[in-house]
Amino acid sequence: MLKAIVNDDLCIGCGTCESLCSSVFKIEDGKSKVISQECGDCNCQEVADSCPVSAISVE
Repeated sequence: MLKAIVNDDLCIGCGTCESLCSSVFKIEDGKSKVISQECGDCNCQEVADSCPVSAISVE
């Protein structure tokens, strides 16, 4: 299973990840947080590629 990771130092809280995959990402306190590792409803790699500051990685 893929694991999504958000780098808090790079995240600008733009919300792109949450809008693309709200079952995995949520903006809390101005930063993206991973709330679940279930990437079944979305493509987490596509979400990572869409991050404007490359704060999301998928392993």
